[in-house]
Amino acid sequence: MTGRQGGADPAASGHGREPGAEGEPESRLHRRLGCVDLTSVPEVRRALRDLLRHWGKPDAADVAELLASELVTNALIHTDHGAVVTATVAASTLRVEVRDFMAGLPVLRVPVGQLGTNGRGLVLVQSLADAWGVRTHGVGKVVWFELHERPT
Repeated sequence: MTGRQGGADPAASGHGREPGAEGEPESRLHRRLGCVDLTSVPEVRRALRDLLRHWGKPDAADVAELLASELVTNALIHTDHGAVVTATVAASTLRVEVRDFMAGLPVLRVPVGQLGTNGRGLVLVQSLADAWGVRTHGVGKVVWFELHERPT
């Protein structure tokens, strides 16, 4: 399954949080999330908002939080082994990756009914991200999305 933009899927290198220069926001976020620990979803949202405090327009942070929440929630609900979320900010691109440890690729589903509570996560990612995709990674997979900063 690939997103709107094809081509190589460069993996982010390194692990952990790397602080930026004095007074600059951190350029990377890395969190390990426990199995079915849905309390980590708002924690990831807050950490991502802090990371994006000086990047892009405010609505970009809102979209990033929404999409990251969807991917993290999917990984925690549909797998039994926790997840790892990594967000990397470059000059004009935010890349968020959520890795889980279960085989099988996610399925893009059409939501059932207007009031249905399931099936909208990947549809939102597909419609709001500038690029997104899935790649296998050892035992499991990484679902990722990118947002590109818009010129003012």
